[in-house]
Amino acid sequence: MIRRALILLPPFAWLLVLVAAPVAILAAIALSRGAPGVPPFLPPVSLTEGWQGSFESLLTLVQDGYYAGAFLRSLVVAGVSAALCLGLAYPMALGIAAAREGWRLPLLALVLLPFWTGFLPRLGAWIGLLRDGGWVNGVLMRLGLTEAPLPLLYSDAAMYLGMVHAYLPFAVLPLTATLLRRDLSVEEAAADLGAGPWVVFRTVTLPLSLPGAAAAFLLVFIPAAGEYVIPELLGPPEALLAGRVLWAEFFQNRDWPLAAALAVALLVLLIVPIRLFQGLDEGGSRRGASPPSRGPGRRPGISP
Repeated sequence: MIRRALILLPPFAWLLVLVAAPVAILAAIALSRGAPGVPPFLPPVSLTEGWQGSFESLLTLVQDGYYAGAFLRSLVVAGVSAALCLGLAYPMALGIAAAREGWRLPLLALVLLPFWTGFLPRLGAWIGLLRDGGWVNGVLMRLGLTEAPLPLLYSDAAMYLGMVHAYLPFAVLPLTATLLRRDLSVEEAAADLGAGPWVVFRTVTLPLSLPGAAAAFLLVFIPAAGEYVIPELLGPPEALLAGRVLWAEFFQNRDWPLAAALAVALLVLLIVPIRLFQGLDEGGSRRGASPPSRGPGRRPGISP
């Protein structure tokens, strides 16, 4: 018992210091009141006023539609980005799963290759490609497809392109792991019965891979909902997402209680998909467990 406690102590201490403590501090700031000075807020509890005014920032989030709109736009952008990543991840994962075993590791390394470079240099490369004098507009104008540079940069398309480029590996990896564990004999049986490749995928492969697809969707959706850098560098100025609004409240308006309330609200909002992901992971672990032994010469579904 003591040995187990000693083993669990480091991870629990890590979670306490780097997760629980920052969230508690953030919640305390959210219940504080803005005030001039450093730091720009007063403690949440005053000896003379008690809790009066402590929930002002939280009430502002509920009453002001500006912040609700930012949260809604963040969820829409995260959902579209996750759907695009999932659509691109399926053919990539199917190709990796169908490759010979010696080729799978190099192909997975190519999927992870963008992570080997810095995040900001990759976004800088997209800015150079999509700007008015960039390579994309240069090629389009040389081919005669357009006479003037197209406004590719600082648009919704550029923002989604950056999102997909940043988060696509998060969708490919769990989907590939699920497809590698599927029973190929079921697909072979469907093909032997006359089903074409698309019918086999739609009726057999897709249902078998749904847990991996749901996990891939959530792995992209959760971080994309709070993304700040990509919408700021590639997106349109009017794309006021939760991350950009939170940054503006912290560093421009210096309203730390309201910014902390925004962060806490976003965290609470993302608890639902995080819990869904945990449920899928637990369900996948139970399904992946070895079935009980049925004795020699016995097969499921066949009577002795």
